[in-house]
Amino acid sequence: MVASARSAWGLNVGFALMLIASLAAAASIGVAGLSLGTVWSVVAGHLGLPAAQVGALTDAIVWDIRVPRALTAAAVGAGLAVAGVVMQSLTRNPLADPYLLGLSSGASLGAVAVLLLGLGSAVALSVALPAAAFAGALLALAASLAIARAAGAIGPATVVLAGLAVSQFFAAVTSLVIFLTAQGDSYRQVLSWLLGSLAGSTWTTVVVTVAALVVVLPVVAAWVARLDAFALGDTAAQALGFSVRSTRLVLFVAVSLLTGAMVSASGAIGFVGLILPHLVRGLTGGMHRRLLPAAALGGAVFLVWADTLARTIVDPRELPVGVVTAAIGVPVFVVVLVRARRRSAA
Repeated sequence: MVASARSAWGLNVGFALMLIASLAAAASIGVAGLSLGTVWSVVAGHLGLPAAQVGALTDAIVWDIRVPRALTAAAVGAGLAVAGVVMQSLTRNPLADPYLLGLSSGASLGAVAVLLLGLGSAVALSVALPAAAFAGALLALAASLAIARAAGAIGPATVVLAGLAVSQFFAAVTSLVIFLTAQGDSYRQVLSWLLGSLAGSTWTTVVVTVAALVVVLPVVAAWVARLDAFALGDTAAQALGFSVRSTRLVLFVAVSLLTGAMVSASGAIGFVGLILPHLVRGLTGGMHRRLLPAAALGGAVFLVWADTLARTIVDPRELPVGVVTAAIGVPVFVVVLVRARRRSAA
């Protein structure tokens, strides 16, 4: 057990160092290639540390565009990975992801409604878009829980079916809104958001996503023993003295709020919350006190590089980051399934 704990600690340190290096690299890579020294000079200057002088344009590129985008990507990746871990444990479903309760469809409806209203001010849009997306995610959460409660219990199977129904309903409404109101270039803007994009990241999105992590992660960390018990089944959790109903409800709400905040900043980015938990679980084992921090750090590193690839691979155009995560996630998921099948057959 000591060796395993030390290995998990070493893995987390390694992920943390990779994250720092990834953030620095992401801030330097782009159409305007910058050295790491230049990036450090800009960051240090804004932090009040001794630094070399840089031009106003370079300062704006690094501090106003690349740094907040990289930090948002890291926060979103961490949040989606943690949400995926919790959802898979609570439902005992390896195919569960953060969007299980229809959150992405609800957020998409809110965002699409705002995008197609034609708000003239970019400032107003930057505030209204994440607010509407978050409100849509909360509406989907409320609808899923209400359906599950009406069906008799907030259990794994009921929640999955309720989430599926809500997701399909909101997706249909979103498609109807697009069909009736989208014109001209608005199709491109809507599609970019639906596929996931971090192009609109600002220091406001950094604050929103990091604040969501700060609020939700301590709740999840405090209940790691309950998550371990739920992985063994409801009967085992009850035998250990945990309230199955209240625990599942609190964690569903907490993780849904976390996911809603992430989706409001980035759009619906797929596969991060589905694939990362499986990959990290293979390194740390199933104990959540080791799995959760490693998943958060691993998700952050993964999405920082996925976003960097999305904005540079077809330069000067930019791919939605959801396209990149899907392109990476699908083959990885197939490999995970094949290996799981071989282990179960052995």
